[in-house]
Amino acid sequence: MRSYLSEFIGTALLLAIVAGSGIMGETLGAGNAAVALLGNSIATGAGLYALIVLLGPISGAHFNPVVTLMFWKLGHLDIKKMLGYWVCQFAGAISGIWLTHIMFSLPLIQESTKARTGLGIWVSELVSTLVLLSVIHIGDKEAKDKVPMLVALTVTAGYWFTSSTFFSNPAVAVARSFTNTFVGIAPSSVFGFVVAEVIAALLLIGILALVEPKEEKTYKRGL
Repeated sequence: MRSYLSEFIGTALLLAIVAGSGIMGETLGAGNAAVALLGNSIATGAGLYALIVLLGPISGAHFNPVVTLMFWKLGHLDIKKMLGYWVCQFAGAISGIWLTHIMFSLPLIQESTKARTGLGIWVSELVSTLVLLSVIHIGDKEAKDKVPMLVALTVTAGYWFTSSTFFSNPAVAVARSFTNTFVGIAPSSVFGFVVAEVIAALLLIGILALVEPKEEKTYKRGL
């Protein structure tokens, strides 16, 4: 239960950081979108680093259904735990948005009107998710102690080099449709984001299935 609670709380706090810093950035930036995005990206990266360092030893600090899917496919957890993580991640993400609304004295129940759609946006989400999952996978194998920093810096940079602002997370996409603030996404746009993110995860899983057995055979021949 500790791992499920860790995923719920971690995802909730991540969304509170994302949404709260977006609201604060937009307010203090007086309508300047660049200032709002800067504050949003820095706060998200910093918060994500802290969450991964603290909760990683408990649950792995996935906070993301496609990360959990990748680790399930790689044999790091069974299907029961994967499904449990998914429930905690989606529930936590929505709870984090509602918590933010309470903290900023906003209506609890909202629906975003911010459309984020089009081929460029969908390709951006596919690339974003591929980049994030690759950083996590390679970091987990080659630089385990640096994974929190690698993920935090990747997400911070991703806000700025992608047109979709690096959602890379189906739970985040769904939850952000429940807030009509700076970080919101219209419910009609969520499907395209989730499809792009899932396709990216399946692509990487397929690539790893082709590459990693070859690496193992080469290693064995070397012995």
